[in-house]
Amino acid sequence: MASSLFTSPKFSHFPSLSSKSSPFPPFPPPALYFRSPPSTSLLKTSVISCSLNSYVSLGSRPGPGPGHRPDYIPNYIPDPNYVRIFDTTLRDGEQSPGAALTSKEKLDVARQLAKLGVDIIEAGFPAASKDDFEAVKTIAKEVGNAVDKTGYVPVICGLSRCNENDIRSAWEAVKYAKRPRIHTFIATSGIHMEYKLKKTKEEVLEIARSMVRFARSLGCDDVEFSPEDAGRSDKEFLYEILGEVIKAGATTLNIPDTVGITLPNEFGQLIADIKANTPGIEDVIISTHCQNDLGLATANSLAGAAAGARQLEVTINGIGERAGNASLEEALLWSSWTQFFYEVVTFLSPIHPVVMAFKCKGKDILGGLYTGIDTRCIVMASKMVEEYTGLNLQPHKAIVGANAFAHESGIHQDGMLKHKSTYEIISPEEIGLERSNEAGIVLGKLR
Repeated sequence: MASSLFTSPKFSHFPSLSSKSSPFPPFPPPALYFRSPPSTSLLKTSVISCSLNSYVSLGSRPGPGPGHRPDYIPNYIPDPNYVRIFDTTLRDGEQSPGAALTSKEKLDVARQLAKLGVDIIEAGFPAASKDDFEAVKTIAKEVGNAVDKTGYVPVICGLSRCNENDIRSAWEAVKYAKRPRIHTFIATSGIHMEYKLKKTKEEVLEIARSMVRFARSLGCDDVEFSPEDAGRSDKEFLYEILGEVIKAGATTLNIPDTVGITLPNEFGQLIADIKANTPGIEDVIISTHCQNDLGLATANSLAGAAAGARQLEVTINGIGERAGNASLEEALLWSSWTQFFYEVVTFLSPIHPVVMAFKCKGKDILGGLYTGIDTRCIVMASKMVEEYTGLNLQPHKAIVGANAFAHESGIHQDGMLKHKSTYEIISPEEIGLERSNEAGIVLGKLR
């Protein structure tokens, strides 16, 4: 079935991902694994403590696991297989229509993100309001200085437009953290430059270069630059502007698919092309930021990692502008499962949602990529964000939905009673969930 699907003329316009021209490694034969979520009943569960001190290994890992991440150097990762997780729940996530967090709630979420083990917390947009500035400052002072016994402490990041007032405001908020970062951006697509910025390429390039230089002049040695709407930007212009901001002092280059328009093979190729054609790219970290307008944010993020990105920007529960962002919990389970065909993710990504994807598939399919996330803290983080934002999860949401580990079909229940791996690719305990019903069985419809 899978083979005929991908050799069908219907998909003939997509380049083969196993070809020599592809940025991705060769993959084994396809092995589709469809899951049928239960239809109605909710699974009664409880949350397991996610204290890092009580962490125990839950299955095979491609890397050392929580508490054993490489030393933090802004523009370099000592282990080439390590992928940094940049959480933007408190910035892009809070931009979800209807979501609003108090300063105390933002601090609570930031503390939970630190328990989860994210590498970077984008705590907000300090120039947006006095409240946001104070919230980011508080997080920088408290969470940004809470070093655990392994030496881990998250980077605290503030977003800014490419102007001096925004950048100065971001620095004044995050500078109290042990590891502060300024993230600055400007649009680079033709449609944005013409209609929104009303500026030429030359003007945009000069602004980007001078503002990255300004950020470094404030004393910040960790500066991230994003060319907004990179997915619709001219590639040659991207190579040029990225090369210039590297020379100006940028340490991370974030490549956003701002409107969620690319397909995974397109986005992966974009990252590969940037890696191959940008002067000085070997001296910085490549990052991804994928919106979910076409439901492909997680798949695009994984395609970016496969092509060389070593930072992924995500949110808890996938919340964010419009249709949201790549979901942290979905991406991280890729790294301990094998024999999965990349093209299944490319075209059928809703089947397998960034953290859990790494846990399930990173070891072989993604060449040994891993993260420092303690996946047992996922459910607690998910529930906290759901409660504080008021953005309720659909029951069939991958990984953290109420039905994610419930089984109603008789055929599925039979398999679960015999061996849970027949219908579950991960165990609920791996994400910090303990179910009262050992087999996850839900009574069917009564007539």
